[in-house]
Parts: sequence; structure tokens; C-alpha cells
Amino acid sequence: MALLFDLPAAPAVPVVGSDAAYPVRRVFCVGRNYAAHALELGNAVDREAPIWFTKAPSAICLSGADIPYPPGTDNCHYEMELVVAIGTPAFRVVPEAALDAVFGYACGLDLTRRDLQNAAKGKGYPWDTGKDFENGAVIAAITPAAQFAVEGQRIALARNGAVKQEGVLSDMIWSIPELIADLSCMYHLQPGDLIYTGTPAGVGPVVPGDLLEGSIEGLEPLHLTISAAE
Repeated sequence: MALLFDLPAAPAVPVVGSDAAYPVRRVFCVGRNYAAHALELGNAVDREAPIWFTKAPSAICLSGADIPYPPGTDNCHYEMELVVAIGTPAFRVVPEAALDAVFGYACGLDLTRRDLQNAAKGKGYPWDTGKDFENGAVIAAITPAAQFAVEGQRIALARNGAVKQEGVLSDMIWSIPELIADLSCMYHLQPGDLIYTGTPAGVGPVVPGDLLEGSIEGLEPLHLTISAAE
């Protein structure tokens, strides 16, 4: 059967030390995975189960880009995150075996249309328009898992040179093995799946002209410039 039109190829993320790139299949994100961030937004700290949402692969934006201020919002926020890239299939895995499915790790930025998210939450609606939009899932080059182990590394974000977010990866409520195990009970995880693992406290708004620089010790840093809205 002939197709009516062609779709763009899957977005691909550079891999440190390789000429090959990592194609993105799906983007999963976990909310409120750092207690201080949950509290700064007036949310309860939920330790019963991770809170999941998704972004379309079309939201992927590579580090180094200059993007327009997102449409439909007057209050777009930065959220610096560790990203986990899945490299082998995983379904109903236990936490003790979950890291075997990891291909690598990267610095990521979950841009959020906070005004739209808050309006949706206030009405009991889904967060989709607040979270899933073009250029809303920024990512730096992926470092293979053999070169990085998640411990207590510093995670930070600077806006125009001033540090706004700072924490350590061990502050996560749900560890990486726990997140993978939980998600694998609901989805057949496959190579190409990315997991954005939550953000520390200090989130805030961006404006046109801002330079965002994110870092996690041991990973390739991330930077992004915000230009005028279209």
C-alpha cells in the first residue's frame, strides 16, 4: 500500500566516541522525583509510585540549538534532568537487573509551559500541552553506560551564567533501577526509548536571549539559546 506522504526520519542523538547516532523511539518522563522540587511547586512528595508522562519524539532538540520561545505560553520553565537511554528490550524486569537494559546516559532539559500545565492541573486535565511540544525535550550527546555509573554526581543548570538549579543524583526519590523496573511493568521498553528522570529544585522561567547551560559530572554538558518567539 502506497503512503500518502513521507514522515521525517526518527530524531537521532550523537553518542560520545562513536560515529553512529542513537535513534529516538519514545520519550518517557517522570515528575516530582526530587522532593525539594515537588515542594517548591506546592506538590506533595509521592513515594508510592513514580508519576509518568510522555513527550513525542518530535519534541527532541539537540544541545547547541537556538530555538524560538515556545508558542502558546508566557511562562516557559527550564528543568534540568539526567536522561537514561535504553539499549536492550526490557519487560517486567526487577530493579536488580534493570541496569542491564541501559545503553547510556545524557544531560537533558525538560522545557515546560508552566502556565498551561498549571491550568490543566487545576481542572484535573492531562498535562500534555504543558509538556509535549516542539523542542521541549533537549538532550546532549549520550555517554555509553560502560563509561558512567549513576552515583552522587552533581547536577546543575545555569541561566546566563548564574546557577539556578543544583543537586546530586542521589537525591532522586526513585533510583534509576527502580524507574526502569516500574516503567517496564507498563511498557515493553525497547532500544530507542529515553527516560527523563526528574529535576532538582530551582526551576524557573526563561525569556528570549537566555543561554541555558546544564551539566552532570561525567557527562557531556548541554547548552541551549532561547530566541524571540515566532
